[in-house]
Amino acid sequence: MTAFVNLKYSAQHLVDGHAESAYDTARKMRQGFFGTRGLATFLLSAMAAAVMVIAYRLLGSVTEGHLVVMWMALWAVAFTALALFAGMATNVAARLKVGLSGWWRKMAEKRSDQRLWALAKSDSRVMSDLQMAILREEAKAELA
Repeated sequence: MTAFVNLKYSAQHLVDGHAESAYDTARKMRQGFFGTRGLATFLLSAMAAAVMVIAYRLLGSVTEGHLVVMWMALWAVAFTALALFAGMATNVAARLKVGLSGWWRKMAEKRSDQRLWALAKSDSRVMSDLQMAILREEAKAELA
């Protein structure tokens, strides 16, 4: 008598599934951090930390008995700073992101032009295409 046993084993190891999940989560967190919202959060945290340092220096002369009051005042200052600087941090982050993306685009175009020029130096067909494009642009400029 023959009996067949069909066991259902996973074709994927358990650790592989967890590793892929962790990688996907880390990738999503990275994308969220490098956007405008992440940059605004970073700037806001930096401003709040600076305000807290200043407040700590000002409240540093408080005696030991009033330590709880000092910490309450310090956190009140921190939350007030967060509330006041939230809009400004978002605007600064948005402008900074636009500026940096424009700068990166210009750098990429410059590198692309350098590669094209290096290719044109070694290939006469590419050089003649570039010369014709330059002549066409000059003709358009003269007509305008």
